[in-house]
Parts: sequence; structure tokens; C-alpha cells
Amino acid sequence: MFFIKLRDLFKSYGPVMALNGLNLEVPKGSLYGLLGPNGAGKSTALRIICTLLSPDSGHVEVGGHNVLFEEKETRRRLGYVAQDVAIDKILTGRELLELQGDLYHLDKKYKRRRIEELIERLDMHEWIDRRCGSFSGGMKRRLDLSSGLLHEPELLILDEPTVGLDIESRSVIWGLLKELRNKETTILLSSHYLEEVDELADEMAIIDKGKVIASGKPDDLKKELGGDRVTLRVREFSDEVEAESVKKLIKNINGVSNVVVNQTQGYSLNFLVQSNDVISNLSGHLSKENFEVFALSHSRPSLDDVYLQATGKTLMDAELELAGKRDFKLENKKSMR
Repeated sequence: MFFIKLRDLFKSYGPVMALNGLNLEVPKGSLYGLLGPNGAGKSTALRIICTLLSPDSGHVEVGGHNVLFEEKETRRRLGYVAQDVAIDKILTGRELLELQGDLYHLDKKYKRRRIEELIERLDMHEWIDRRCGSFSGGMKRRLDLSSGLLHEPELLILDEPTVGLDIESRSVIWGLLKELRNKETTILLSSHYLEEVDELADEMAIIDKGKVIASGKPDDLKKELGGDRVTLRVREFSDEVEAESVKKLIKNINGVSNVVVNQTQGYSLNFLVQSNDVISNLSGHLSKENFEVFALSHSRPSLDDVYLQATGKTLMDAELELAGKRDFKLENKKSMR
């Protein structure tokens, strides 16, 4: 049974296409991860599910309710922790939770019990009665998460919940999310941290340029690659012509598959091998065509390899590419003033 269903979801911001026919199904009671770089469309999709944003077109369903026509019922069922923490600096942490409980119209006894439970579980005793303006990033994130959980929602939506957090705060949040999953709370977690999705998610989807390009259980997606990952360079900085020549050679070697040229990393080649014997014989194959091994790494498949196979670049490459485009636009705006 799917608790969230997205069908053919489109959303544009002027000339920018944020969602480009997004399709997604999240099983009830699962912790589902959305993996992708900043700008891939993750936050836009989450805001639409939370009724904070309207799509240009498409169907959105939560718990059997059409989100676009049943906003009140949808909001009653979910808790939302946004990427940017918005906390009143004057109120204490406890006062903020009291206010949040009143906004949910919670019974006073139930509200106080829930506040104490969350203070205990998220280890907030020492600072909960201080003003929020004095809180660190980790404290604010724990308090924000508590606000989203106060009414015990069926669905918890988290947008980059651990960005910039210290190890202790991240560990506390991970532990709580695992407990909620075991209690069959449906959790939709957006992240660009590979290890976070790999550690927490029952199932996941990789989003790139506003659409799902791969989905399934993390371990299954890695196994589907069918071998160990090898990254090869025949010189420190190759060009496209040389990389394509090496790619053509490697593709014909028995036991090699899924060869990808990574342009953003000096035209290195990434591919899968079925055994260590293939790696041992690789140098000989290259020497026959007057190529040498400048650098070679060998590892078990990771989610970054899944992303690389689907997009032709690593997640870090995608982040850097998007950051470069943003910087370029900012420079152009400055030059036009």
C-alpha cells in the first residue's frame, strides 16, 4: 500500500523547470529517501506534498486524499521539517513547543506529555528553557523536529534535516528516525548525503533535473550494477577524444560493463568489473594500444556509483556544476548593474 503517490508532476519557476514529470510512490510505514543535488527538485516536490506550493499540473495523493483538493485533511496527517529552520528568537524552546501545540489544538494534558516525551528523547533538558536566539544549529534542528512530531503525525516530511549539523545532533536525529520507522510512521526524507540515505532508507529514489531516474532499495540498486567499481585515468588530464578511445577499448574487454566517461573529473573512466582478474589484465590491454595506467581505484559499489551510472556524473560533480551555474548567474547580474 502506497501512502504517497505523485503522478506526472510538473512545476516551473519562470523559465526554470523544477519538476519535469515526476512520478513517485512511497509505501506506508517506510522510511523513503530522496537523493539528489541541490536544485534537483526535491524541495519543490516536498512543498507540494505539504500543500505549501501548487504544481502546474499532475496528481498528488497522501493517505488516499487528493492533496490539491483536500488540503486541510492532508495537513492534519503530516509533520513538516523544512530545510531552513524558522524559530522565534525571543521565546524559549519550551514556549515554542507550547505555542506549536496550541496551533494544533492539542489537549493540554496530551500536549504537556508530548512535550516532555520529546524533550527526553531528543536530549533537550539542559537548554529547552533558554531563549531560542541562543541556540546552536543542532539545538534548533532538534527543536524544529520536535515541533513537527508534536501531534504524532502519520507522515513526517524532512527536507535536508541534518545539513551542517554536528555529529552528536546527527546521531540523535538518526536514532529517532529509526525508532519512528519501527513504529510504522511513514517518513519521506530528502537529502544529498549519500551515507544518510544508505543508512536510513528502506527504499529510495534518485532525482535529477526534476524527475526520478532510479528507484528501489539501496542495496538492490547497488547490486544491480553487477560488479565492483573501477575508476581509471590514462593521464592526469585527458581530453574527450582520448577518453572516448579508451572507452571503446575497455568496452570490448570481457568482464567489463557500464563504462562511463566522467567529464568533470578530467575525463576519467568509470566502469564495472566482474572479477579481480579483469583488473590484473587491464594494463596489458591498454599497453597494446599505447595507453598507460596513470591512476586506478577499485571499490565496492556505492550509491554514488548508482548516481554516476544513471547520470554520467557523481553527486559531488552535480553539486559543483549547479554551484558554478549559480555563481555565473550572480556574476552576470553584477556586471549588468
